[in-house]
Amino acid sequence: MDKKSVELLAPAGQWESLVAAIEAGADAVYLGGKAFNMRVHRTDFNFDDVQLKAAIEFAHERGVKIYVTLNNLISTEELAPLEKFLSYLDEIQPDSILVQDLAVINLVRKLGIKIPMHASVMMNTHNFHAIELLKKFGITRVVVGRELTLTEVSLLKERTGIEVEYFMHGDMCFAESGQCIHSGVVFGQSGNRGRCMKPCRWIYKLIDEETGATLNDWSYKLALNDMCMFRNIPDLIQADVVSFKIEGRMRPPEFVRRLVTTYRQEIDAYLADPTGYTVDEERWQSLYTNRVRDFTTTFAFGATTIKDIGITGEREPKIFSRAVVEPAFDDDAVKEIFSSERAIKSSDKPKLSARVSNLESARAAMDSGADIIYVGGEVFKPLKSWTLAELKKAVEFARTAGKKIILATPRTSKDKDLSELTEIFSRDINFDGVLVGNLGALNLVKTLTDAPIYADVSFSVFNPVAAEFLQSLGAVQATASLELSFAQVRSVVENSPLPIEIIVHGATESMICDHDFAKLYLPDYDEFATPDKLNKHYALEDEAGEVHKLRVDQFKRWHIFFGKELCLLPYVEKFLGAATLRIEAQNYSPEVTVQIVKLYRDALDGENFSVDELKKITPNLGAGVYRFKQSKNSIQLSS
Repeated sequence: MDKKSVELLAPAGQWESLVAAIEAGADAVYLGGKAFNMRVHRTDFNFDDVQLKAAIEFAHERGVKIYVTLNNLISTEELAPLEKFLSYLDEIQPDSILVQDLAVINLVRKLGIKIPMHASVMMNTHNFHAIELLKKFGITRVVVGRELTLTEVSLLKERTGIEVEYFMHGDMCFAESGQCIHSGVVFGQSGNRGRCMKPCRWIYKLIDEETGATLNDWSYKLALNDMCMFRNIPDLIQADVVSFKIEGRMRPPEFVRRLVTTYRQEIDAYLADPTGYTVDEERWQSLYTNRVRDFTTTFAFGATTIKDIGITGEREPKIFSRAVVEPAFDDDAVKEIFSSERAIKSSDKPKLSARVSNLESARAAMDSGADIIYVGGEVFKPLKSWTLAELKKAVEFARTAGKKIILATPRTSKDKDLSELTEIFSRDINFDGVLVGNLGALNLVKTLTDAPIYADVSFSVFNPVAAEFLQSLGAVQATASLELSFAQVRSVVENSPLPIEIIVHGATESMICDHDFAKLYLPDYDEFATPDKLNKHYALEDEAGEVHKLRVDQFKRWHIFFGKELCLLPYVEKFLGAATLRIEAQNYSPEVTVQIVKLYRDALDGENFSVDELKKITPNLGAGVYRFKQSKNSIQLSS
């Protein structure tokens, strides 16, 4: 145990912050170029090409490493500039690049780039099988999912040998990283593309979804406090965390200097004398007094509590946005966009798929015209998880009806979740394919079955190069991101070597999170005395009056939905070039599933269909991201 075994990693958004971080004792600094990173709101931050080269030279002369953040999702029109930027980085040789989009991994391999890659926290990495796959493609370090405890982190490091980077201080997302699309859909400014408008910092009230009664009044229910592991440095080191990451690339130089100095001194004090070490209370008091938000250790030592939430909002430094009414599916702006856009080119009519939550709904979807049924995966209370017998029965129904049954896996998988998946494939159930939710599930499923692999929406496919990478891993189909505008979806479909599925209808999640809403906010809830309270449905209402359904699955993850259900029925003809159009029917009864699937079946077959009929079935229908001409890019592209 020495200084070489622990890296203090500091942020820099400007040159002065870089200098401050290095002078204060950072071992490494992460920073971004003028595009392709997660902090692009302000043009006076980040480094241009000349500054990047100078930053690397300045740091290397002082024995400090530079990591370049190339960690946002890349749209099709950004691919050519991305290739140019990667080639430039190969010339100036930073010590690593931090990546999220699978296209970057693919291009690094294709272009022969000789720079190590680190998997961003935005890759949502939670399991052994994902890390083993990433290692094969040049990933040397993983910034692990923030929902993991230090015990889980330590086990992953022990099993894989990968370097682990861990957020030790700073601003934290309430949702799982990479699985929040609220800003991208509602504002056209994606948090996965560096433009988050932070809907997690809005005020909400918890209501009974059925009656509308207020159960927990207005407060900042999703406003997670800032991470602070200052008092737990020995725990981080003992967990085999290699790199201690401070968040804050938008912070001023003096803020960076103070933080790095404080943590440098404390880390060094422990390394110098582990047995005699105690927390320096003067340093702690300085850190605490100068805090922005209050502090939390989030999931490092177990589940979060109400103390980890900035419930009053009094220490919130900036509100980026306010809640807005989501556009209706027949909004004038939506109609205008679709009327001005050409349809996706293709000679083949798409298949119709539906994801369902139980056997009755599977039968309903088949009977009303769905070609493909997704079963399994997350199931929301009060419904029960699929039994092995039900899965087998669904396959039998499909064989009789000439349909396909595809097993879905959860979007997020810890190792224990994947062990349950292994059990399913130990039984004699012949699925027509597997819809995988993450790289770990994909990697594992390939060892368990020869069934075709489909990549779910959680892979955030934003461009054809990412789709090509999934194809190289064995996928036969990918799902387009729900943050893509119609023109961008069309570009992905028309240029992808892999068939693309598009979600066209249903309740879609804005966030997935591991914080327990029932324990945090539900009055009189007790997991032992009143577990039946989870069999009722609750929702978050925002200031604009949008009601966001809350659902909890069998893995105890909570799903926050958009206020309006996605509906593209009037515009189906524009999407006929896709491989598959999907209906998310997990929140529908079998009776509603029948009606909605039939309407889309009629639309695909060129039969008459009634939008007014659909409004009667599910009246709160929206257009998702399709009110925008594009998901705003991270660079200014010439027209």
